[in-house]
Amino acid sequence: MMSMGTVSGGSLPLAFLPEGAIATVIKVMRGRGASKHLEDMGFAPPATVKVLKSCPPGAMLVMVKESRVALSRDMAMKILVGSIEEL
Repeated sequence: MMSMGTVSGGSLPLAFLPEGAIATVIKVMRGRGASKHLEDMGFAPPATVKVLKSCPPGAMLVMVKESRVALSRDMAMKILVGSIEEL
């Protein structure tokens, strides 16, 4: 396994991760009720997220709390992750 870099503050939007990357949710950005919805789906710190499929600039398929979840890029940009590993 190799470690990927992070942006300042030690976090990076989930949308920027490649397929196979595993990361820990650090924060869910506020705005338009989306943060509550994302947290309800399992994207609350310190959840572990694995990117199963990424089709830039389209949607992502991720695994969180043993569930597969499809996210738009806009939603994935609201989830900040850290402790990133790439398989």
